[in-house]
Amino acid sequence: MFKPNFRYTNKIVRNLTAIAASRAFILNAPLIPKWEVSLRIEAKLRSAHSSTAIEGNPLSLDEVSDLAAGRDIMVGRKDKQEVLNYLKALDMVPDFAKRNHFTVKDFLKVHKIVTDKTLENPEDEGVFRNRGVFVGNRFTGEVVYRPPSTDKVPLLVDSFLNWFNSKEVIKIDSVIHAGITHYEIVRIHPFIDGNGRTARVMATLVLYKRGFDVKRFFTLDDYYDNDRSSYYEALKNVNQKTLNLTGWLEYFTDGVAVSIRAVKDKVIGLSRNIKFLKERGQIALTERQMRIVEEIIEKGKITNREMRQIFNISDEAVRKEINKLIKLGVLKSEGKGRSAYYALS
Repeated sequence: MFKPNFRYTNKIVRNLTAIAASRAFILNAPLIPKWEVSLRIEAKLRSAHSSTAIEGNPLSLDEVSDLAAGRDIMVGRKDKQEVLNYLKALDMVPDFAKRNHFTVKDFLKVHKIVTDKTLENPEDEGVFRNRGVFVGNRFTGEVVYRPPSTDKVPLLVDSFLNWFNSKEVIKIDSVIHAGITHYEIVRIHPFIDGNGRTARVMATLVLYKRGFDVKRFFTLDDYYDNDRSSYYEALKNVNQKTLNLTGWLEYFTDGVAVSIRAVKDKVIGLSRNIKFLKERGQIALTERQMRIVEEIIEKGKITNREMRQIFNISDEAVRKEINKLIKLGVLKSEGKGRSAYYALS
């Protein structure tokens, strides 16, 4: 059975400690249900955008958002399909997490979802590769990694999944479990294409299944996409003779720490100075009202004119929204005449 080789360094321990603290804050923060939905949707969109962008997909975050909302956009069929596939794979994570024993069939299904209708040869979707591949630099043409030979793939995947399903993994921190999962799939490179995306979905699955990201608020893919060279360098720097994953796990836990801290900062922003969260508990706000509050949190205040521009609505519609929020005790009016604006109460 596959047995990961790594050690807990001071850096990894510090990262895990910071991650645990941020996670506890997020899970215990008093959030309006609709804000939780908003955070979850934002995480999914960013994950789909970043994970496909790493592989060269040109769609912007706004275009990914439009696709997720069912709107058609003028982009290439393959680019559109890659994003839709990744969104679907993320939606399937809770279903896959219900499986007590994650099988080879399940693993192949994840790949099929991620690559559906996007590969040059459709027969390569959802099956192990039947020919040799290599990982190259798209810009220089340099071969940066040659994965194990094709004939070894089924055995290596079996060995990995035996570990993945074993009781031993419960003894490992869930973040470490996800990091090892990510790396080993990329190392085996079991598919003709889509290995990176499959690995990232599987890491997401681990964090959800292990109860780490039960609310599905954060995405790791942003961290990779923001500095792709460091991502590839961390993967490449693992010694292929010893397969010591310590350096990779330092990088991976760095990424989780940064990503979850970003969610914590967002939650702090949503909670800051909003007295009604503590005094009245959870208040049901409409999506537009939530957006108004978020704009004020980000900028400190908002005017009638800004609301008209943001939502493309009339003065009367703006006044109705403001009056509702003032009545709920969420907002207060400041200033007079043209200098009037609204802030959190």
